[in-house]
Amino acid sequence: MRYRHLFFDLDHTLWDFRTNSRATLEELHAELELASHGLPDKSEFIAAYEEINAALWAQYAVNGMDKEVLRVLRFRNTLLQFGVKNDKLVRTMSHLYIERCPQRTALMPGALEVLEHVKGKCTLHIITNGFQETQHIKLKSSGLVSYFDCIVTSEKAGARKPEPRIFQYALNKARAAASESAMIGDDVKADIHGARSAGMDQLLFDPDDKHVGVEATNRLRRLNELIPLLA
Repeated sequence: MRYRHLFFDLDHTLWDFRTNSRATLEELHAELELASHGLPDKSEFIAAYEEINAALWAQYAVNGMDKEVLRVLRFRNTLLQFGVKNDKLVRTMSHLYIERCPQRTALMPGALEVLEHVKGKCTLHIITNGFQETQHIKLKSSGLVSYFDCIVTSEKAGARKPEPRIFQYALNKARAAASESAMIGDDVKADIHGARSAGMDQLLFDPDDKHVGVEATNRLRRLNELIPLLA
C-alpha cells in the first residue's frame, strides 16, 4: 500500500452533503408550510439558503464564528432575502435542520467501495471542519464510523483547515508521519493547500471538474479511482 495512513474529509467527499441537505430543506419547506410565509418556490428557497450558508462557512473558516450564531444566521438571512422576518420560524427551522440532516445516510458514489477496499491495508482517519456532535451523528447514522481510527474535528483540535495545526494535531493523534500519509478532500483551500502545508500528499476529489489545473499530488474524478492509485 502506497500510504500507511489516509485522512479523509467528510462532507462532500464521503458523506453526500448536498443530497442530504436538500432533502432536509425540502422536507422543512413542506412541513413548515413555508409557501404560506412568503417562500412559494422551494427551489429558490434552497438555492438562496445554499448561497448564504456557503458564505457564512467561508467567514467561519477565516475569522471564526460561534456555531449557534452561524446556525441561526443562515436561516434568518435566507428568510430576509424573501422579505420574511420571523424569529420563531427561524429557530424552529434551525433546530429541525440540525436534528434531521445529520441523520440522513446518502453517501458519495463509491465511498463504501473504497473504504471496504482499503480497510485493514492502511489506517483511516477523518479531518473535518464540521462541528463535533453533528459530524459524529453523520458517521454513525451512515454506517461509516467503524472504518475510522481517529476522527478529528476543528472544534476538538482548536484549529480549522487549512491551518497546519489541525493537520499536525491529527497526525499526532494517529501517530502518523506526514511522509506516509495522504489527505483526500474536495476543498482546494482547506484540504489540498492545508495538507500540503503540513507536508502530506494531497488527493483532490473533483467529481464536477471544477478544479482542472489545480496543483495536487493526484486528482480524482471518482472515489474508486483511489483504489489503483494506492496499489
